[in-house]
Amino acid sequence: MTDTPSLAEGYQISADPDRIDAERVHRWLSTDAYWAIGRAREKQDRAIEGSLNFGVYETVSGQQVAYARVVTDRATFAWLCDVYVHPSVRGKGIGTALVADVREHLRSYGIKRMLLATHDAHTVYEKVGFAPLEKPDQWMALYF
Repeated sequence: MTDTPSLAEGYQISADPDRIDAERVHRWLSTDAYWAIGRAREKQDRAIEGSLNFGVYETVSGQQVAYARVVTDRATFAWLCDVYVHPSVRGKGIGTALVADVREHLRSYGIKRMLLATHDAHTVYEKVGFAPLEKPDQWMALYF
């Protein structure tokens, strides 16, 4: 089992949906995240509404500095997506701690599998136990 990395001092993680700064998350993703460039605000709001959402916040100001979203049935499967750490706090282990917190949160549901897709952050996810698909030839996708 992978250790749970600790969050840097001065930050806290919350799964409270009321704390998510939807405007900020939309701005981050639609302008700075290769997978969501140009995503419409209405689409992002629907995504937030239909997902489990996690934020990292500065303890003193309460300002959100990171985000992660999980699409799940809360029983058997989860898809981790839209993980974003603001550039001003990158390099502090915030992303790794956020993903580890998501992992532990989902473990409480008894979920056996969580997937994600990434072009460039494999080492972040490996730190919390993600690995390449064991049998990628068994997986398929439908693209619209």
